[in-house]
Amino acid sequence: MSGFRSGGSRAERSEVQRRLATARRGAELLDRKQRILQAAIDGLQERAEEGARAWETAARAAARWLQRTTALDGADRLLEAAPADAASAVVQWGGSMGISYPESASCTVPAAPPPGGSSALAYAAAAHRTALEAAVSAAAAQRALLLVSEELAATRTRQRAVENRWIPRLEEQLGAIERRIAEQELEESLRLRWAAGLM
Repeated sequence: MSGFRSGGSRAERSEVQRRLATARRGAELLDRKQRILQAAIDGLQERAEEGARAWETAARAAARWLQRTTALDGADRLLEAAPADAASAVVQWGGSMGISYPESASCTVPAAPPPGGSSALAYAAAAHRTALEAAVSAAAAQRALLLVSEELAATRTRQRAVENRWIPRLEEQLGAIERRIAEQELEESLRLRWAAGLM
């Protein structure tokens, strides 16, 4: 650290050595955490991609059935078939490495009134329930990926701070203390030699 001043005591040297060892161990742990998070991200990325594909497929099927039932039954019949209550999603949270993220999600769709239209209306309702469930699962997977990715970025930042600022600063402090101790030992040695008449 620039401008660091030390009395050069052995106790200060021990303290800085202890702090330096702690910083180096912290950097190692942060590096290990990065590797673990990157492996988790790889799995979450695959899950998120699969969820997005499933949702897109289900949404396309729901859109097709919506067009068919609208053409056959009309918009009024479609509105009558809608459930009175809203659907609800339940997210199961889990995590690792100190991060909490969605592990899975499920959706509960309220019962709809019995459809009074064509069979396309029943298929449209079922297709939309499937699309909603796929959307909830895909959203949970995307959220998990986002949270773990943010933690990985924060871990990288912390590791860079430890390796590029904290460790060099402590090494500089330790060097300054050791130089001061060496100067003190040399001065003491010269004083003793002078007192003994060897100079």
